[in-house]
Amino acid sequence: MKPARLAVLGIALAAGSGAAFLMSGGDPPPPPPAPKVELPPAPPMTEVLVAAADMPMGQVLRAADLRWQPWPDGAMTAGYISRKDNPKALDETVGASVRSGFLAGEPIRAQKLVRPESGFMAAILPSGMRAVAITTDSRGTNSAGGFILPNDRVDVIRTFRDDASSRANNGEVQLSQTILTDIRVLAIGPLIQEKNGTNVVTGDTATLAVTPAQAETLTLAQKVGSLSLALRSLADAGRPPETQQADSSMAQMPEPALTVVRFGVARQQTP
Repeated sequence: MKPARLAVLGIALAAGSGAAFLMSGGDPPPPPPAPKVELPPAPPMTEVLVAAADMPMGQVLRAADLRWQPWPDGAMTAGYISRKDNPKALDETVGASVRSGFLAGEPIRAQKLVRPESGFMAAILPSGMRAVAITTDSRGTNSAGGFILPNDRVDVIRTFRDDASSRANNGEVQLSQTILTDIRVLAIGPLIQEKNGTNVVTGDTATLAVTPAQAETLTLAQKVGSLSLALRSLADAGRPPETQQADSSMAQMPEPALTVVRFGVARQQTP
């Protein structure tokens, strides 16, 4: 066979072998490298002092109640306590009382704290209001069974002896009358907040936030009778009172029906 024919035959065989290899489905070519994705730079952070757990009003801060937490510089607000500006802020904050409650992770602000020497009750009292303490029963007989907590809303009921009716009926006649409604409780006894399941009523006083005129009414009512607290539902907070609130004079108290107890039987009677 001539060399030229041999060369053509070899080329044909090589081409056929290559075609057969390609038709057999060999290893695919490697994929192209993935493009590099550049992540945005992390925002600058500053450590701020935050609450380590929920803290109610009146709680005295301990070191375990506070911690440092990174906070974005763009979200910093005036009043936040930063570690950069005051590295000893955590130790300096220990011992202060919470003037307004904190949630876990909420930044600590000096405006919501009060030092013991500043007078906690005066700090939490709203402007224009007065704190008046009335005598209660530590067993809870005239304070909703001991279930009244600070920040609850109550009605104040005055109970007194009706001398004229008692003489006319030759028996004891007691009258009860709601003199104030929707009054905020600041404290029960020496406690500012119930903690660890302890009994709410540990003292013999309830401190109420009232207007100056209401303070006069409470003071006079306590002199001429006994006072009880009726706990209001949270759903009633802020609603108009059912009866007109008493003025500073006992003679100007509202005129709803009185509850008269005569010989152990209670009935309603208009004054």
